[in-house]
Amino acid sequence: QVQLVESGGGLVQAGGSLRLSCAASGTIFWLKTMAWYREAPGKQREMVATITSGGSTNCADSVKGRFAISRDNARNTVYLQMSSLKPEDTAVYYCHLAPPNSWGQGTQVTVSS
Repeated sequence: QVQLVESGGGLVQAGGSLRLSCAASGTIFWLKTMAWYREAPGKQREMVATITSGGSTNCADSVKGRFAISRDNARNTVYLQMSSLKPEDTAVYYCHLAPPNSWGQGTQVTVSS
């Protein structure tokens, strides 16, 4: 079965950087589209960034120019490099794999002002 394990979250000051990692197992990783989503308190879960098996990427307008998604197929890992963080980036960040629509447990990112 598919397992996704996120890491790298934490507390950072506004303007700082963090890199999230998501290690996948139980799947043919290089064939999958990977994504990062986030869910802030009282808000719906939203897509942050996606990367296809071919390496094409897409980011939400709110993070363009600040966040970058990448993948290392040899390590079955997807990354989210976050820079120029803002307090409104505070959320639980989730790794997603499709198909078959699998989610990680989430990692908390808190940005202080």
